[in-house]
Amino acid sequence: MTAISSPGDFSEGMFVGLTDFRRFHMTTIQWHEPRVRHHGARHALSGAGNRLLATFSEWRRRVRDRSRLGELDERMLKDIGLTRSDAEFLMNKPFWRE
Repeated sequence: MTAISSPGDFSEGMFVGLTDFRRFHMTTIQWHEPRVRHHGARHALSGAGNRLLATFSEWRRRVRDRSRLGELDERMLKDIGLTRSDAEFLMNKPFWRE
């Protein structure tokens, strides 16, 4: 590049060269506002709530299914491969145990 001797020596070509030089040799610093992740905590609570709801639903299903075993007669129990003592054992099992 040549030295600029007077203000009239500026040309479009010189500025294009400077722009290319800056793009190639310099990096820009971009400032961003920090992101606040409120949805992360809400998502975690939502996931915990969903697991809790699923657990309660499973426990309710176990109570319902085990109580229905008491309503079955010997023939129906035999059809599903259980004896009366098996059914009584399952009916007396706490709902939180599989």
